[in-house]
Amino acid sequence: MNARAETAPVALHRPLAAEEAARASFYALLARMIHMPPDNALLHSLAHSPAMAPDADAALARAWEGLVAASSVMDADAAAEEHEALFATIGKAAVSRYAGSYVGAAAVGHPRVRLRADLAALGLAPRADATEPEDQFGGLFEAMRVLVAGGAGRGPATIDEQRRFFEDHVAVAAAKFFAALGSAGASNYYRKVAALGAAFIALEAQSFSLD
Repeated sequence: MNARAETAPVALHRPLAAEEAARASFYALLARMIHMPPDNALLHSLAHSPAMAPDADAALARAWEGLVAASSVMDADAAAEEHEALFATIGKAAVSRYAGSYVGAAAVGHPRVRLRADLAALGLAPRADATEPEDQFGGLFEAMRVLVAGGAGRGPATIDEQRRFFEDHVAVAAAKFFAALGSAGASNYYRKVAALGAAFIALEAQSFSLD
């Protein structure tokens, strides 16, 4: 008896280049630090991370060195207390984690409306259990990570798609966010996170302008 086997097409994705993998890792780290404080495992991993390559961007390398050093003397309980002091949602937080707060967004025509449409067009619908608004920086950086590295069932987005999302939703507010985070009175360890974020976002903006 003859049987006809029908197979679904298989999408093959090339391994990420080292530079793209590094970009995705930075976005993932920043997203994690904003969503929740680092636990002891992450602090240990950061504390034992190697220095960046000699040809790396100087500002990013200095910021990375500062975060590595700070992670070596930080513990999870202190990080959790600092995260709560900075981002606690009961009352007005010391530092807003929402991009709309840094662009003078009005209730009418809020950038979240366009952000929702752009996320949907890119196939990046929020999880069903998501409770945070779409313009929370942790979510924005996670979206950029997926656009750079791909995810389950999808490959990386094109550079043009990455640039458009970055310029429309990240670059317009991220520098102000990291400036606010770095200067907040409750910021100690997170001052180093802010320095890394500012240096990385500046490098991303420069790179996209050259592509």
